[in-house]
Amino acid sequence: MFRDVTRAKQKLTEEECRELLGNEKRGVLSVLGDEGYPYGLPINFYYSEKENRIYFHSGKKGHKLDSIAKHDKVSFCVYDEGYRKEGHWSLNIRSVIVFGRIKATENWSREMMVEFCKKFTDDMAYIESEIRQYADNTIVLELEIEHMTGKIVNEA
Repeated sequence: MFRDVTRAKQKLTEEECRELLGNEKRGVLSVLGDEGYPYGLPINFYYSEKENRIYFHSGKKGHKLDSIAKHDKVSFCVYDEGYRKEGHWSLNIRSVIVFGRIKATENWSREMMVEFCKKFTDDMAYIESEIRQYADNTIVLELEIEHMTGKIVNEA
């Protein structure tokens, strides 16, 4: 049902994919938007390897949520900053593409939100303040991973 990476030599292992998801802070979530147009948006995320899920925080209305309500199948792409080999101009980028089904939930745990925030800061006073201030206006989107591929690409 899902395609594999075409260039097998560039394929990342599952462990490398999970590492990339665990380390990166942002990716592009793509949904089927209005009139069947793809709608991709940069978004912060939290990856739970234990649960094999990716979590996003969101306001309670908007294009993204309208699209998800109609079509729960999405893709999510994450890529790193890349690196250059000595003496080369080209950039080597590792990326992961996840396919799965997403749903909105208001039943998120405080612990999960703290872990989400720790990707950006370890200032617990700030984290607690943000959770208190925005908790009532926040929902969490939960992406259950059905398929995941990763590869390293050299721009040359």
